[in-house]
Amino acid sequence: MVHRGELTDQQWEQIKPLLPQGGRQGGQWRDHRQVINGIVWQARTGAPWRDVPDRYGPWKTLHERLRRWSADGTWERIFEHVKTTVQAGEDGLDDAVYEVAVDSTVTRAHQHAAGARK
Repeated sequence: MVHRGELTDQQWEQIKPLLPQGGRQGGQWRDHRQVINGIVWQARTGAPWRDVPDRYGPWKTLHERLRRWSADGTWERIFEHVKTTVQAGEDGLDDAVYEVAVDSTVTRAHQHAAGARK
């Protein structure tokens, strides 16, 4: 069952070749697709890592993979590929409308946090 916000089969086939193969010595990595879906869920919801649903695997695994792939350029390769694919019109979204949502939430600091007189 595919949940909202998870990779479709078409999306997965496009980015699968861009991901590192294998895992650490002596171990096998958790399914990349499952991990990416978990990372996307956390980014989309803004929930703490510990609250990521169990179906995506241990939160520590997701966080470690995010950190590792950020450091080795994997995410950059994925985003560049997606950008190039969309710009070339190869994604089947020629007539789609693209939206960008910017959250402008402002949280006021407590008066003591701002250095006010105590």
